[in-house]
Amino acid sequence: MKQFKIFSCVLFFFAAAAAVHAQQGYQNPPEPIASLVDAPLAPGLSLSPERTWMLLMERPGYPSIQELAQPELRIAGLRLNPATNGASRSSSYTGLELRHIESGRTFSVTGLPAAPQLENISWSQDGKHVAFTHSRPDGIELWVVDIASKAARRLTESDINDAMGGRPYYWLGNNAILAKTVPEGRGEAPVAKAAPAGPVVQESAGEKTTLRTYQDLLQNPHDEDLFEHYATAELQRIDVSTGKAKPFAKPGMLAGASPSPDGQYVLVETISRPFSYLVPYYRFPTAYDLYTADGAFVRQVDQQPLIEQLPQGFGAVPEGKRRISWRSDKPATLYWVEARDGGDPKRDAPVRDQLFYWEAPFKDGAEQPGPEFELRFSGVAWGDDELAIAYEYWWATRQIKTSRFAPAKPSEKTVLFERSYQDRYSDPGSFVTEDNEFGQPVLARGQGGSTLYLTGQGASPEGNQPFIRSYDLKSGETQELWRSEAPYYEMAVDILDLEKGLAITRRESREEPPNYYIRNWNTGSLKPLTSFPHPYPALQGIEKEVVQFKRKDGLDLQGDLYLPKGYDEQADGPLPVLMWAYPREYKSKGDAGQVQGSPYEFVRLYWGSPLYWVTRGYAVFDRVAMPIVGEEGEEPNDFFREQLVGNAEAAIDVLAERGIADRERIAVGGHSYGAFMTANLLAHSDLFAAGIARSGAYNRTLTPFGFQSEERTYWDAPEVYYTMSPFMHADKVNEPLLMIHGEADNNSGTFPLQSERMYQAINGLGGKARLVMLPHESHGYRARESIGHMLWEMDQWLETYVKNKGEARP
Repeated sequence: MKQFKIFSCVLFFFAAAAAVHAQQGYQNPPEPIASLVDAPLAPGLSLSPERTWMLLMERPGYPSIQELAQPELRIAGLRLNPATNGASRSSSYTGLELRHIESGRTFSVTGLPAAPQLENISWSQDGKHVAFTHSRPDGIELWVVDIASKAARRLTESDINDAMGGRPYYWLGNNAILAKTVPEGRGEAPVAKAAPAGPVVQESAGEKTTLRTYQDLLQNPHDEDLFEHYATAELQRIDVSTGKAKPFAKPGMLAGASPSPDGQYVLVETISRPFSYLVPYYRFPTAYDLYTADGAFVRQVDQQPLIEQLPQGFGAVPEGKRRISWRSDKPATLYWVEARDGGDPKRDAPVRDQLFYWEAPFKDGAEQPGPEFELRFSGVAWGDDELAIAYEYWWATRQIKTSRFAPAKPSEKTVLFERSYQDRYSDPGSFVTEDNEFGQPVLARGQGGSTLYLTGQGASPEGNQPFIRSYDLKSGETQELWRSEAPYYEMAVDILDLEKGLAITRRESREEPPNYYIRNWNTGSLKPLTSFPHPYPALQGIEKEVVQFKRKDGLDLQGDLYLPKGYDEQADGPLPVLMWAYPREYKSKGDAGQVQGSPYEFVRLYWGSPLYWVTRGYAVFDRVAMPIVGEEGEEPNDFFREQLVGNAEAAIDVLAERGIADRERIAVGGHSYGAFMTANLLAHSDLFAAGIARSGAYNRTLTPFGFQSEERTYWDAPEVYYTMSPFMHADKVNEPLLMIHGEADNNSGTFPLQSERMYQAINGLGGKARLVMLPHESHGYRARESIGHMLWEMDQWLETYVKNKGEARP
């Protein structure tokens, strides 16, 4: 027995030593990957309402881990910085520049705050001002830029409350802003008691429902008090000229405010108790109240209860009013939609939804019925009383309808387009809008009102070819006015003048970075507006090709292939390959086999891109199609494993047969559902040398009420959940698997626990795995240190187990 204890200590010593050896500080990837990560970002762009000015917004590099490590509250589905009373993980701009579109003259905005962190940028309706928020370490301010003087100034004395997300202020006409502020004299945040007042109790109502596995929910009464403290805001009406502010309405947990197009009314959304420990804040009880522009209460529009339970299915919606909004074509008319099938997608019903309108002065009984919808309502583009465009969809069939209707005559509704929304080739595009006298978007009409206009991606077997088309309201015929042509990829950003045929476009090619132009589609002329330089010199000269191939069952597949600069298939021979993908479910093989993207797009990098490794001598096969198809009433996931492996086999075959890929040196990887795919491919095939899985989920029983596009629960289809879960088959993972996960992952279902348990399973079963948990990171990674270390880990893994596979360490 004594000898056994000594032996156990020795084993423990070596295990501890191995664990300590695995711990290390942040690492940086080798060149040129490190330089590519730090490449400057192109500025953001915003056009003034009258399309006279371009606002160029300077974007910083990745934040430091110190910034990410600031105190954070995770409550009610929100992540808050208690020091600022705003979001803890938002992105900001660090500078502003104005460029006059016609003359091309550029002006720097003066008077910006020191070390600016600018967010929530928006134009006034007349284009004379730009408002934005600036985050200090201890609060958030509201600023405004005067376009005439090109100068910025602070507008508020009180701190802005940006806890709820969305924009924390609203233009009220052209010279007033309605801002959510931290209430005066609010006091310190509630402090948790040393001893709880009692247990935390939840009780079900005895009804079936479907609940997603939400993150960051309330957990106890102290969380409730914290949420109420930080969510409570006071609306203030601020004069843009003088900066003077006066209270508007009463303080509350303000989810949002929406002025009517004419600025005479404001619709205010206020959250109230009781809260829930099962759903995020946006399903808490919410009141919709109307106020005048001066802050006088008019009436309540609706009081929505706590929504903890919904019928099962992706088309499930609550009963009662939903999507309460203003009609953009009217001075002050509210609209909303109501379910006519009880919100239950499994109930047979000839009508699913119906629109309603309510015009000022909002008298009782003055609501007007609008059109009925056979599918679930998904949106509307307003024109006038004679014309509007409505959209409706049905999840189970992937069906989408686009209809025209006359709001004044709701029974007159005509279907314009009907298709599967996964059928990209038949996508007619989106109708073009223009601002009306209220500064609100309405349908753009030409030819005396008889013509609408469409813009779209223009998916085709040759790749995306964006277009601008006219649509004749009388004949229903479309005419192509302009279409992107090789060797460029060009898309319309905004329409300047329909009669003159002028649009602002973004144009790029394989070697030319995106820049903005004025395109005249009548004459074909092109006027440059920007000249951003190539941000990635190390990638110049690499080869990109959209490779098309077939699965064994004849399904068309594709992927974007990147080859190192100067690579020659005959002279250089097969390369190690990094294959990166993300599975998608389809109800039609025809839709699944369609070409996506364009061969003429500029090579873009972002923190999670696999393209870095083309500079390290790898062939990178990116966006490899991984369709999972279920036709004629079959569910795609019933065939997940076999189709997934079939996709991978076809992708490997096409590269190997061309002499590009060394079959023994191919890695597969993906993020989120792509990580789930990676683990499944390692468990159910021997096609790959190694895998890289980032921020994935591996045990589907931990998401029992559906996941991704699967709407059946675990109890409906337990065999599907078991078969699809790589955790259940961890004993078959016999290739090295690198797992990376953010410790603060907030995505539904991809709990950090998922990677921890998968690693423990592979480790305990004698497999080869490495688990890297990134401190403070969410589902996507933000800190420069985290991103650099992630890339270093991936590079080490690929070099060891793929490129130099025969020399891999034990």
